[in-house]
Amino acid sequence: MAWFYVGEKRFLLKKRTYIMGILNVTPDSFSDGGEYSALDKAIERARKIEEEGADILDIGGQSTRPGYKIISQEEEWARVKPVLFSIKKLAIPISIDTFYPYVAERALDMGAVVINDVSGFGDKNMVKLAAKTGASCVVMSNSSLNEVFENLEDKKHELLQNGVEIEKICFDPGVGFGKTHSENLQILESSVDFVPRGAAVLIGASRKRVTAKACDNLPPKERSAATIAAHTLAIAGGADIIRVHDVKEGVQAAKMADEILKNRNVTGTV
Repeated sequence: MAWFYVGEKRFLLKKRTYIMGILNVTPDSFSDGGEYSALDKAIERARKIEEEGADILDIGGQSTRPGYKIISQEEEWARVKPVLFSIKKLAIPISIDTFYPYVAERALDMGAVVINDVSGFGDKNMVKLAAKTGASCVVMSNSSLNEVFENLEDKKHELLQNGVEIEKICFDPGVGFGKTHSENLQILESSVDFVPRGAAVLIGASRKRVTAKACDNLPPKERSAATIAAHTLAIAGGADIIRVHDVKEGVQAAKMADEILKNRNVTGTV
């Protein structure tokens, strides 16, 4: 049996699919920019994400949409700090979506237990921080598909050599980051073929461009059904965690997918 440790929680992999709910406190996110940049709206949304059944709440203060403009670590921290301070009483584990060790360290000090780094822990200080604090790590690959496995395998060894437990590592092959449309589809079909074994696998296709191409290029907020289809196939292809904007719908879809897969494993057929 394999596990993913998230703070005091232990997620048994392949038992069911786990849900990471997205909270962007940015003015320029590709799908909900500005919607939760006001503190009261962000707090309300964080509570709703927990109520709707997410297993992890992922908070980000920097947009990584195509063509995004990088903000400083100080500005990013100024965006997420008041939200983290205001949701301390929530029971849901908190993930900080950042590539800045400066932001990650302060978020961990305020109760976050996961570092979700879209740069793939490229900064050695982030690796050291994870090892020092015992934080769980979501390691994403920005590489083209033929380089994803090697990229993540190298990072796995680096994390392990620095003292991070395998149970605290989760791989994200990076749908929408450095991939062609065809490569994104291949990941959604069989994510486990592109990541090292022994750790959790996260897929995040929520509202991304890959979900629009087959659906007349609908705007991001109208891609919920396409997102559910993409994530359902990703679950069938081995994903352990899906990262979603629409939590209620994502939870329902994951439960249904799990039910079908459980029945298949019991009977040998669906």
